[in-house]
Parts: sequence; C-alpha cells; structure tokens
Amino acid sequence: MGAAENGASSWRRDLAWALVVALLALTISAIGGFKTMSNSNGDNDSLLRLVEVRDFMAGQGWFDLHQYRMGPEGGFVMHWSRLVDVLLSGLILVAKAFSTPTWLAESFAKVAWPTLTYWLTAFFVVRTTRRLGGDAVGLPAMIIIGAALYFMGIFAPGDIDHHNIQLLLVMAAVNFLLAAPDWRPAALLSGSCAALSLAIGMETAPLVAAIGSCVAGLFLFSGRQEAPTAAGFGLGFAGVSVLVLVLTVAPSNWGVATCDAFSAVQFAVAFICGAGLAGAASIDRFNASISRRLLALVLLAGIVAVVVVLLFPQCLQAPFANLDPRLHTLWLNNVEEAQSLFQLMKHDRASVVGCYVTPLIALVLLAFRMIRGDRRRVVYVMTALLLMAFAVSVWQVRGMPFSITLAVIPLAAWVAMWRERAARSPSLRTSAAMVLAWLISLNVIWSTGARSMTMLTNTARESAAESSASACTGSVDYTVLAGMPATTVLAVSNLGSPILAYTNHRVLAGPYHRNIEGNLLVLDAFTGQAAMTQAVVRNQHIGLVALCRSDPEAGNLVSVAPNGFLAELIKGRLPAWLEPVPGTLGQPLELYRVKPD
Repeated sequence: MGAAENGASSWRRDLAWALVVALLALTISAIGGFKTMSNSNGDNDSLLRLVEVRDFMAGQGWFDLHQYRMGPEGGFVMHWSRLVDVLLSGLILVAKAFSTPTWLAESFAKVAWPTLTYWLTAFFVVRTTRRLGGDAVGLPAMIIIGAALYFMGIFAPGDIDHHNIQLLLVMAAVNFLLAAPDWRPAALLSGSCAALSLAIGMETAPLVAAIGSCVAGLFLFSGRQEAPTAAGFGLGFAGVSVLVLVLTVAPSNWGVATCDAFSAVQFAVAFICGAGLAGAASIDRFNASISRRLLALVLLAGIVAVVVVLLFPQCLQAPFANLDPRLHTLWLNNVEEAQSLFQLMKHDRASVVGCYVTPLIALVLLAFRMIRGDRRRVVYVMTALLLMAFAVSVWQVRGMPFSITLAVIPLAAWVAMWRERAARSPSLRTSAAMVLAWLISLNVIWSTGARSMTMLTNTARESAAESSASACTGSVDYTVLAGMPATTVLAVSNLGSPILAYTNHRVLAGPYHRNIEGNLLVLDAFTGQAAMTQAVVRNQHIGLVALCRSDPEAGNLVSVAPNGFLAELIKGRLPAWLEPVPGTLGQPLELYRVKPD
C-alpha cells in the first residue's frame, strides 16, 4: 500500500512540476509579446491547419479533406487527419462558450494547444527518465526537457500543427511500454498511443515500428513474463486502428490505399500486427518456448510482408517517388525538414550541431551502460528507439524532435548520477564533472554555440540573407491583400498558407506534395516567359500576383530562370496585362493586379 501511495504521489508531483515548466515557457513567450502568434516565421503547416479548422467549423464534411482554396479549380485532397482538427475545434468552442469573439477564441486555441502538449510531453519524458535513473533524476529531467522543448520550436504559441501531439503520443507510448510490468493497463495504453500517433501522420511510422519491434523482442526473449505486455500492446494497437479506420475514413474509401495517410494499407498492417502479436502472446501453444515464439513472430512478419507486397506494392516505393522531377528539384530539395544530415553539412553546419550532438552523446551513454552490464529492459528499449530516431533524423531532419527528446532520458540520468556523486563525495573534480555534464546535456548550449560561431564566420552578405529570410511571414504583411475582393492569387508556394490564413483569397501553390498540378502551374508561370504566364493567369482566373522579393523560394526560381516572368517582375518590367496595386510597391509583399481583357 505504501509503495502504491508513493507511486501515486510521484506521478502527481511530476505532473504538477511539468505544468510549472510549461507555464514558465508560456510566460517567457508572453513577455516577448507572443511573436509567433502574429508572425508564422515560415510555419506554413500551422497556418493551413487553422484554415482547415475554420473550414471544418464552417460546415465542411468530416470525411471531406479537400482544401478548396488551394490548387487548381476544385482544390486537392489533403493527407492530414481530422483528429487534430476536432481537438482544436473543441478548444475554440470552449472559448466561444464564454461569448468571446472568434479571433480571440482562435488565439486561445493557438496558445492552449502547444501549452497542453508541452506539459504532457514533459511529464511523460520525466516519468520515463525515472525508470532509467531512479528518483534522483526528477530535477535534471525537468530542466533538460523543459529547455529542449522550448527551444525546439514546435511547442511555441501559435504552433497548432500535428508534430507536437505526435511527439507527445510517441513519448506516452514509450512511457506506458516501460511501465507495463508494474501496471497491467499500461501495455494497452502504449499500443493505443502508438496507433493514434500513426493515425495523425506517417512521420511516426519508423518509431511506431521500433516500439512494436521492442515489444516483440521482449516477448521473444522473456517469454511468459512479457506475454501480458505483448498481448496488451497488440490489442490496443489493433483496436485503436479499427476505430481510426471507422471514424476517420469514409466507408467508400475503406478499400483504398493511400501511402501518406491512414488508410487500408496502414490499417491492414496495424491490425494484422496487433492482433497477431496479441494472439501469439495469449495462446500457450505459441509462447511455450523461445523457438515457438520465434516461429510465431516470423510467421506474423511473413503474413504482413505478403499482404503488403501483393496488395499494396506501391507503398514500398520511396515516399516521394511519384513527385514530378521539377518539384523535387525546385521545391522538395529546398524544404528544411526534408533535408538529410549530409545536405545540412553543406549549407547549415550550425543546425548539424544542434540536431545531432546530444542524441549521439546519449547513444554513447547507453552503450556504456550495456558494456558495464546494465541488462535492464529500459536500457535496451531506449537504445533501440533512440537509434531509430537518430537514423530517421539522419535521413530527414524532421526526425530531430524525436531524437532530441529521447536523448533527454539518458542525459538526465547521467546528470543525476554526477549530482549524487558530488553530494556524496564533494570535491573540485566531481563538482566540475557535474557542471560539465549539465552543459553537455543541454541542447540549447550546443545550438547557441554553433550559431554564434557561424555568425562570426559568416560574411555580411550571408547575414543579410538570413535576416531577410523571414519576410512576408507576419499577418501585418497581408493587410492590404486582405482588404481586396476575393480572387485567385498567383504566388510562390511559401506564400500559399499565409494568404489562405490571413485573407479570403485562394491560391494555386502551397508546400504540399499532393498539390502537384497547382505547384507545377506556378512553376510554369514564374519560370516561363510572360506569354506562358498570361495563359496560366487567364485559364486559372487569376486576379492578383503577389511578390515577396526576399522570399528564398522566389530567389531560387529567379536563379533557375533569370529571364523568366518572375525575374522580369523583380526587375520592374511589367507585361501590358499587369499593373501595380497602389501603395504596395516597396512593401514586403508587393501586389500586381491583372487587367481585365
């Protein structure tokens, strides 16, 4: 009874302190004027998410994921989940219940969403860290994860994209998996969280696969001791997958496979894996010996492989294999979160330090634990998951939030160890080692140091380019455009989401891989000659052209087509069918009106 009471007290205390850390981060943002609320700083996904929520609350169907205001006439189907939309809509409705105006209700949601996800993510990280390092890790874990999440950026007020809740769900799944032997419902919750993270976006698929592999490995080598964990995880994973299919996919599309969003293929794999694992762990005939468990898992893997190869072979291709080569060259290769480690090393070495150093150190710490004979399940699970997260971040930097967050767990345990040594045997050496451990474990130290060194070595030209990269990302830049009659605006894809969020206009381009036709039309219009541009303008009923001279995408298109329409427009050479909108020349966002025929 006493142990149970201590455990309950511990998690309540961690929950309370995690809330304090989240509110402290919110206070710092408030003191700074909530800059991320009025300036997206290039966060197109959060802006488009707000547009989707508005459309949903205005009556767009639950199963209708079209973005009608982006792309050619009729729009295109987005690959995002309605699950995030409904949660954000709920926050807005809570605020509107107090008779607040719509803009204030939306602001409440844009503050509450990242704060809530920040709070719970920090809580689950601290709980997981306690399993690795014991009770002494509470303070180091709270400080290190608090700093990591704050400077990561995906929990800033205004960030209502799905990346923060995906990170939360992955950390919840990890925590519940490690808690499974002590608390029976934990395995079921772990499988449920893993399935939900997959339902929200395919970015977590590698980590979900790693978590599932850890469960299978525990079952294989520990037998009946881990059988309840495998059974619970499998039931949660399969059960929630059924619910996600039924609740978020239209019945008419239950047999349709889309590789970039939850559909028939993800459901088939999740259900077979979950149900198969639960069955193997629950039937004595399959879990009686390691050879039988291995045979059951091999058969399960074989069934999944056959199903995918025979029924969904298209999903075995690279994620963007079908993307037009021009979009690969002129768009995807320049998207920051799609960059690999090797691409970052060429043009942004400071990001390399900030993204990869602390996870690499954490892997070394875990390796030392295993070398020293630490055979606990938490060490093996954390090593496997951090290896996967690190590998994903090497492939694409979008995996960085997961690797940095998972790295906090062994790093905080390391700091706690030195704090205990310094308290037990005070000396200059132990105190210095403790301070060094603190400094090494804080990711912001590495990021800030790398940025400082970069600024010292950058030329004035490079610094000016970096400082101008965020132009045309503030809501004030779109004030004039918002006051003009609704029409279709020709603009580079970087401006697509802000135009939809801040005005009533529609656009052709946006940084989304499903909007192939709209993005190609804009590439043709901006890199082609004025005659080609005019044909696109007339065919697509475009009424305005928007130009942001300092936008990196615009500069890239000019370098590709120095004699194209966009390059000529920047030089001030307007075709006869175009005229400037008075008062916008010289502003961050310049507007040009298409003359009527």
